Amino acid sequence: MLGLPIPYLFTADCGERFEIVDGSQRVRTLDAFLNNKLILENLEKLKTLNGFTYDDLILSRQRRFNRKTLRMIELTEKADTDVRLDIFDRINTGSDILKDMEIRKGVFAGKFYDFVSECATNEKFSKLCPINKRRADREETTELILRFFAYSEKYLTFKHSVNKFLDIYIQEKKDNFDKKQLQKDFENMLDFVDNYFPYGFKKSAKATTTYRVRFEALSVGVHLSLQENPDLIPPEINWLDSEEFKSHTQSYASNSRPKVKARIEFVRDKLLDNKQ
Repeated sequence: MLGLPIPYLFTADCGERFEIVDGSQRVRTLDAFLNNKLILENLEKLKTLNGFTYDDLILSRQRRFNRKTLRMIELTEKADTDVRLDIFDRINTGSDILKDMEIRKGVFAGKFYDFVSECATNEKFSKLCPINKRRADREETTELILRFFAYSEKYLTFKHSVNKFLDIYIQEKKDNFDKKQLQKDFENMLDFVDNYFPYGFKKSAKATTTYRVRFEALSVGVHLSLQENPDLIPPEINWLDSEEFKSHTQSYASNSRPKVKARIEFVRDKLLDNKQ
């Protein structure tokens, strides 16, 4: 690792601060190693260093590590979010094109992204909302949770581009959000789904993955109904298998504004109609 040139892109922020556009994970990894928060594992060439932290290295090796140069390209303050997104996309586009959430991981790294990632490790969420490994490895779980928070708060302002909608939302929340309230909303929604939906967010007991449109409809619909009635206790929910619900959540259901609104409010209204 130490012998390879590693390019990073930075953009000027305010004062003497810099914001990493590309390379955030690598910089955080180096920082963790230098602060003894990372233990070397699975090294194939330098096997004798497996299990080492930075402080375990001999002094001469520490000094050599510290002398390594990081190459940087500094963007001017005129490089807005759209420019940074474009640059990150160009840098990381190859034979295996990055998914939208993988790009956000690099461009919008911050406290809110870390919070969304933390939610993705929730055991109840993993049980109720299974995602196959291929999709999970491409940040699908964090994509779903970001959609839950964004649509829960602003689905009525959504127009036609999901990616733009989510980019704007995560940028707004980046380092300024009510973590305690969002955590509560997320966990209350999961508790309700766990208590009343027999298959969680899945279509059936044997399903091994969860589709976005179904997750959006159920999670946001539940959240909106709980906002109106926190003590909601529905009778048997028999509309999950109805043709009407299926039409709202088929894989071909588009992300047009009317259809996003319709599938979310269908679930909300069904639950509120059933309140006791």
